[in-house]
Amino acid sequence: MPAASKLVKKQKYDSRLRDMLETYERAFLVHADNVGSKQFQTIRAALRPESVVIMGKNTMMKRSIRVYIDETGDTKWEPLLEQLVGNVGLIFTKGELSAVREEILKYKVPAPARVGAIAPCDVVVPAGGTGMGPEATSFFQILNIATKINKGTVEIISDVQVVSTGEKVGSSEAALLAKMKLMPFSYGLVIVQVFDNGSLFAPEVLDITDDDMVKSFGAGVANVAALSLAANYPTLASVPHSIINSYKNVLAISVATDYTFPLAQKVKDYLANPDAFAAAAAPAAGTAAPAAAAAPEPEEEEEEEEMGFDLFD
Repeated sequence: MPAASKLVKKQKYDSRLRDMLETYERAFLVHADNVGSKQFQTIRAALRPESVVIMGKNTMMKRSIRVYIDETGDTKWEPLLEQLVGNVGLIFTKGELSAVREEILKYKVPAPARVGAIAPCDVVVPAGGTGMGPEATSFFQILNIATKINKGTVEIISDVQVVSTGEKVGSSEAALLAKMKLMPFSYGLVIVQVFDNGSLFAPEVLDITDDDMVKSFGAGVANVAALSLAANYPTLASVPHSIINSYKNVLAISVATDYTFPLAQKVKDYLANPDAFAAAAAPAAGTAAPAAAAAPEPEEEEEEEEMGFDLFD
């Protein structure tokens, strides 16, 4: 039996979380490893008042969600149950998802590479001076880093990747980065999933723009039209192409035979006497030329000759 104080805290937490489930329809599932309390305070303050951060034990969050579903019959939050694994929390929001995500990812704190930590990114030691004396040469040799002595200090010859993404940081790599005073990692809340009114999807979906959707839709329509034309099966996507292709065929038949119709007659007349069309198009181009030539009309420099001035006198 838990203590009375703990039981009260759990009841308050359960009531608060269920209120959030009732009030909000959108949320971010975030991973919170290596995020300190001060950093959390900054994030909470930045996200108010549109968003609320809820952290807690996974068992407590799962229980509150299940109780909420059983009491209300609202199953839209059920997909979150399987995702509550590890050091995760929920950020409920009423704001625009893309804008809130940018605000969440804005708050990252640089951190050193600690022994045993999983590298979130590749770590590259840049070429150049290290500020260490010649006695540190053996240390770089252990790490297979090519160096030379320049002006009494160790200098790295070329860029060296010491840790790759997903690898554990070893003691030698951590010591090297610490000696060089490098803080290669930055930690903050990592968005794992996005919840929107019963739908759960990856955060990369928020990067899709309206232009991307238009391009994808256009490519899909083009594929449907191509398939329909190849299969000789009319669809809304292929009918315009079929009409144009049919018109081209009729026009070709008309040009090759004595059969004609008004639009085809224009093509026949052009093929019979293309010079006539060229002559008709020439006056249209000629009318623009006088207008352009008339522009440089105001030349009043001739008054200088009347006044007897000569530039070369």
